[in-house]
Amino acid sequence: MGQTISRRRFIQTTAATVGGLSIPWALHGFQGSGLERVRFGLCADPHQDVMHDGAARLSAFIDRAKLEKVDFIIQLGDFCRPYSHNLGFMKVWESFDGPRYHVIGNHDTDGGFSREQVLEYWQMPARFYTFDRGGFHFIVLDGNDVIAHRSPGYPRALAADQIEWLKADLASCDQPAIIFSHQSLEDFHGVENGTEVRRVLEAANEAAGYRKVVACLSGHHHIDYHRKLGGIDYLQVNSMSYYWLGSKHLHLRYDQEVDREFPYIKYTAPYRDSLFAIVTLEAQGSMTIEGLSSEFVGPSPWELGFRRSDWRDRVVPRIRDRQLRFGVGVAGDR
Repeated sequence: MGQTISRRRFIQTTAATVGGLSIPWALHGFQGSGLERVRFGLCADPHQDVMHDGAARLSAFIDRAKLEKVDFIIQLGDFCRPYSHNLGFMKVWESFDGPRYHVIGNHDTDGGFSREQVLEYWQMPARFYTFDRGGFHFIVLDGNDVIAHRSPGYPRALAADQIEWLKADLASCDQPAIIFSHQSLEDFHGVENGTEVRRVLEAANEAAGYRKVVACLSGHHHIDYHRKLGGIDYLQVNSMSYYWLGSKHLHLRYDQEVDREFPYIKYTAPYRDSLFAIVTLEAQGSMTIEGLSSEFVGPSPWELGFRRSDWRDRVVPRIRDRQLRFGVGVAGDR
């Protein structure tokens, strides 16, 4: 059976390993801004249209979010396509009685749907938008724009109008900002113009004279990964459901009936349990990610000959617990 990490165990573990992180740090530029503790539920890539148990995985996330009494929930894309038969899945999502936010993924328009149809189905306010909570500023981006001279495959970029909007928003913002996107902003296989986007974020921090952009959280890659660039934390949040292996490592994971109805599962390495995280932002200058651990259903990718041995710490059935600091003056901020 998969193993989850209890909240009590997480607190005990982090207290033992990072003790001093509860010390208040000065948030230069945010003094007097009324920052409060903010907690939210975070999930990525459920792939309801691939998995046979997508609704059950989403239910586990919603139940945990309710138990933790989070301030809001957000999903990072590849959620579900706007089919009528996915309305039950949407009902699970809507059972959370609080603010719910969406990020659009590249697979959400599969089947010939437009982004506008997905926005209407999910009741999103726009492809890219912002919201505020507890003195923190949250920015949702759409990484599915088409740009000139793009690579083959799904569009994966921020077009000029979205970049200009992002610049203007950051210039007018005087709060610590967290950015959500489907495709990562720092990975080679993320948004194609990631270098340009990161320059915008770093320029905003430089102009402000402090770390205005705190972190960027993305899905898409189905891995558990953290990297720091230009003083900004970039986190790739693992899929709720699986790692995609493709036809070279095809393996029947469930029974024949499931395979007939959901034929793409055998191209994946599914996680036995639903993966998601509870994120806490503290006014003193820390971000805590409380994740979950599970196991693969059937053989692991490496048992099937998956060759990315350097990715053994990324292609994992878990979302790691992490604690990151963004207070000015804290070692490693820049």
